[in-house]
Amino acid sequence: MSWKLLPAALLTLAACSARPAPDGAPARQYLYLWTRSSDSTAPDFLAVLDVTEDSARYGRLVTTLPVPGLGNYPHHTEHELPADRQLFANGFDSGITFIFDLTAPAAPRLAAQFGDVDGMRHPHSFLRLPNGNVLATFQMRHAGGAMLPGGLAEVTPAGQVVRSVRDSAAGLDPETRVYSAAIVPPLDRVVTTTTDMDHDYPASRQLQLWRLSDLALLKTFSLPDGPEGGLTAEPRVLADGKTVLVSTFQCGLYLLSGLEGDAPAAQMVASFPRMEGAYCAIPVVAGDYYLVTVPAWHAVVSLDIRDPSHPHEVSRAELGPGDVPHWIALSPDRRRVVVTGYKEMQHRVVLLRFDPTTGQLAVDPRFREVGDSVPGFRMDNKTWPHGGTAPGVPHGAVFGR
Repeated sequence: MSWKLLPAALLTLAACSARPAPDGAPARQYLYLWTRSSDSTAPDFLAVLDVTEDSARYGRLVTTLPVPGLGNYPHHTEHELPADRQLFANGFDSGITFIFDLTAPAAPRLAAQFGDVDGMRHPHSFLRLPNGNVLATFQMRHAGGAMLPGGLAEVTPAGQVVRSVRDSAAGLDPETRVYSAAIVPPLDRVVTTTTDMDHDYPASRQLQLWRLSDLALLKTFSLPDGPEGGLTAEPRVLADGKTVLVSTFQCGLYLLSGLEGDAPAAQMVASFPRMEGAYCAIPVVAGDYYLVTVPAWHAVVSLDIRDPSHPHEVSRAELGPGDVPHWIALSPDRRRVVVTGYKEMQHRVVLLRFDPTTGQLAVDPRFREVGDSVPGFRMDNKTWPHGGTAPGVPHGAVFGR
């Protein structure tokens, strides 16, 4: 197995990034992994890793917190830990949203959980609103034997519903699903994508534009024709707070325009090769750079987006030839990236180093199991603090603050 490891410049950056605590010791830094148990009779759980720089405990398991029920299918969390340290995470199959209290970073607790909202089920994405509440997307609702479009809900950090709206506009394809979202406060807009978690419906080519102030659905529109436009995935707001890029699972990248009016449109500005049976997936915006997983390259790619109409690659961190990266999230200091995925990395978590001034990415060779030949924290060789030895399958992952 070959790896593109950390160059000397990023090693220097890594050594300098830990800030000392008042007593001179490094401040403890943590990583949270929302994890499915591969044993259907065992609980799913949140795992906590110590990722403190220059520490003998770097990359070591601290604790785990199991959640109620079985077969929740842990999927997405928030993409960064909010200031209130209340982390939303979905159990997609069970339809339960779990809220973890991480105010004691090494001792998480389950603060609350809730299920259906206004008849909507299968929560997917969670985004913080300017007022500190959470905007949650729900894929669908059940009506008799039919599955209908879901919608949006605003929820307090304690899990109390403030308002909700169903995706039920006249003439809407009943197989439309609300997938992920981007909030654009200066334009009073929300952009959502429509890929179904269970089926690749034609509607997944579509985007939807909502008014943020009252959650009214303003427009459903489609990406331009082309093989890269299928399965709309993740919209992201750029550093100016108004420009939105949308990725697709079919490896296209689109720049949106006209969001402030009633005629939004999309233009493809980049694309990547596709891999049979795998999808381009989660992106993050880091200042002037857009990071995204590209399974065909077994890599996370860094694009310069200072001109968002013409993104160009500046770096890529190559993983193993059997690795399929999927989820990524950025550390608060923008210097580390966590990666989870499928195939040979379904039970392994990898950290990357990122230089926010140059956009350079590289695998962190220090983040590995003792005696292991490849980087990463393994979740298939553990006796878990909450009990059991079944391999864990991490998906959503987020750094502590």
